This record gives sequence, C-alpha cells and structure tokens, in this order.
Amino acid sequence: MRGRGPGGTRCGRVLSLLLILAALQLGSLVAPAYACGCGAMVPSERSRIAVAQETSVVHWDGRTEQIVMRLTVHGDAREAAWIMPVPHRASVELGDAALFDELAEITAPVRETRHHFWPRDGDWPFAERDGAGAPAPGAAAPVGVVDRRRLGPFDVARLTATDPEALRTWLEGNGFALPGPLEAALRTYVDQGWEYVAVRLAPEEAGAVLTGALDPLRLRFASDRPVYPMRLSRLARTAQSLGLYVIAEHRMEPSGAIGGREPEVTFAGRLERTVPDGAVAGLVGDGPAFLTAFDQYFPDPSRIDGDHELRAAAADTPYRTVRHRDELLAVGGVPAWLLSVLAVLLLAVARALRPVRRRRARPPV
Repeated sequence: MRGRGPGGTRCGRVLSLLLILAALQLGSLVAPAYACGCGAMVPSERSRIAVAQETSVVHWDGRTEQIVMRLTVHGDAREAAWIMPVPHRASVELGDAALFDELAEITAPVRETRHHFWPRDGDWPFAERDGAGAPAPGAAAPVGVVDRRRLGPFDVARLTATDPEALRTWLEGNGFALPGPLEAALRTYVDQGWEYVAVRLAPEEAGAVLTGALDPLRLRFASDRPVYPMRLSRLARTAQSLGLYVIAEHRMEPSGAIGGREPEVTFAGRLERTVPDGAVAGLVGDGPAFLTAFDQYFPDPSRIDGDHELRAAAADTPYRTVRHRDELLAVGGVPAWLLSVLAVLLLAVARALRPVRRRRARPPV
C-alpha cells in the first residue's frame, strides 16, 4: 500500500480548509440576523437580512415620546418581520424621510482650515498629493392583536405583551418563526409590561428582494421619561453602532453606557425654527426644542445590559463638531517655509559678500 507524499498531504489540507470555509459561508447565508438596534429583524425561512444602517430620532415633550426610525437593509430575503418593544400602547404612522436630511444638515460639522509652517507627510517635498479627499456618520388586556392596518408598503400590527405567545402567533401566521434567543430576550420586556409593534416588511414589487433604505416609521406613546430600547441588540453577532438624535426641552444624555463605549456627543444646540413648515417643525411642534446628537459603538453586543434611559444634562451647553483641514502655509502659492529659508540664505550670502565688497571699495594704497 502506497503512503501519501508531502504534496498529497498539502492538497488534502487545502481541500479540507476550502470545505470548512464553504460550510461557514453557507451557514452565514441561511442564518437569520434578527438583532438590529432598537428592534429585531426576523427573515423568512432559509433567507438572510441584515440592517446596514439604522438612524433614529427621539422626541419627548415631558408626556409623550415619539421615535422615528429609518432602516437600510441588505440580504436575499423577499420579506421579513420587524419587532419593536414599546413601554406603552403606541400609535404607528409613516414618517417623513426629509426629517433625517434636515437633521443631518443642522448637525453637520463645521469645517475649518488650520495652517502649519513646516512641511508634513503629504506636503512638498516629502510626497505629492494624490488629490483624494477624506471620506465624507404592561397591559392587563388579553393576549392578542390589538389592531392591524396597512401603512404604505408595511403591514403593521400592535400586539399585547402579556405573553410572547401573541408575538409567536402573529409571526407564524405570517410565515415567520420566532427564534429561541429572541423569545428569551423579549421576556424581559414582557415582565416589565411592555407591548410590541410588529411590522411585516415586503417590497412593493412582487418577488423583489428587501434592500436599500425603507420608508421611515413613526411611533408615538405615553412616557414619563424618554427611553430608547436597545436590549435586543445584545443578540447581534457583529459590532453595533448607534446614531441617535434626541429632541427635548433641554440637552439630553444617556444615563449610562449599557455595555458599550461611552456615548460621544456630536452636536448640542437649541433648534432654530428657520423652516417652520419643514419635517423637524412637523415633529416638534411649537414647544421649546433642544437637539442633542450622539454616537455610540458596541464592540461586544453581548455585553449590552439594558435600554438607553435618557435624562437632562447638567446644563444646556451647546456643542458642535469641528473638522479641521490642515494645509501648509503658503504665500502666493509658494510654501512660507521655503520663502523663509531662501530669505535666510540670501541674508547669509549678503553678509558673506559684505567684506569682499568693502575690500573692493577701498582705494589702492
């Protein structure tokens, strides 16, 4: 019987590695990605969907909270269910996509130019610029469905939360299966007497895949303190990023990091009603409004241990992010350091030539 040579062993190892990688890739295609920001996404069987970006706005007037969310998704799912826990019975309507454009413009960083004297990497003569710019950030009611209606491309159901069985019934009736880990995670909200908003997502074009930015949804519910649900994000398999706009009477801040890095404020300031008929004005109304925007990164989502409870900051201190662009100081297009060096050299030459000129200027003896 002939033994394997070194070449055969190497080929066998390579083949085994390729089979393992193929199995992992196949597993990633059929595994449901049911965790996303403040809610949960459940795709249909043997399909996948992931939330590439989630942008949310929280508005609180001291009695009522509104959350407007816009999801950007990708994957191969033709339909999915999105579940959002809420502390009180919520009304649901379509949101205004212009809201996010207006807020992005309001909170855009200020761009300032800083000049430096001596050349750095990328400045002449060390390197030539390639011209590339920087990259442009409980109810006691019986278990069941409270109501159900159509909102644009969405099938929206409001469910009581006295038992996860209500959610399971709705999901199974719409062709979805409630994953075990998600059911366990939702139990905390059930114990707190929260309810669910369940939305069936499907493209308007029959047979199409869910992809790109979805129409925003606007939820409104009674709340004596603003809260942004985040607990379900602990089920995510990859690092999560949160971008949140908060509009209230005063500057707001999260009460804690809830297992992520410290939230970073990117904007804080009182809203000026420069566009009285815009989407922001439509959300806020006539009351006082202070806008706070912050970003937060969760490198290990399994450490998320609660929801974001928002509170007033110690002071309404304004803040705006400043993006600096460093440029080499120049005069008439010529680097200032080069002009200075040339001036020093010319002065040194002039001083060196001064004795020679004096000797030449002396009359002969």
